[in-house]
Amino acid sequence: MSATGVTTLDHTVQETIVWLKAVEEELQLDSRQQAYNALRAVLHALRDRVPPEVAIKLGAQLPILLRGIYYENWHAAGTPTKERHARDFADHVGTELSQQFPIDPLTVVRGVFEVLWEKLDSGEFDKVMHHLPAALRELKSWN
Repeated sequence: MSATGVTTLDHTVQETIVWLKAVEEELQLDSRQQAYNALRAVLHALRDRVPPEVAIKLGAQLPILLRGIYYENWHAAGTPTKERHARDFADHVGTELSQQFPIDPLTVVRGVFEVLWEKLDSGEFDKVMHHLPAALRELKSWN
């Protein structure tokens, strides 16, 4: 029997687990909770850094459950933020991670970007990355 009895919800829960497992493995984290915290922090920072219309297109590509997390507390009028350097973007991510988080926020960004690259349509993710300053585009380790 399914967890919720609703096929769509069960499917998005399973998709979300796959995403969290990918983040957990990519960053060699100790728990799914840490993977959730990392994914959420990077999604929020990325959402806040790109223009609202780009953020909406990115959100549409996420599994339903992750889409809800992505849009949580979003204030489109305050975007895009102005980070132009990798460290500034990582600091934005760090504001959503606890001080005890076991990995540097810059490493978290790179790892989550890798997972986003794997899980999203690569052409669409490239379009999102195109809206970032060059120093932030360099955070992706692929070509």
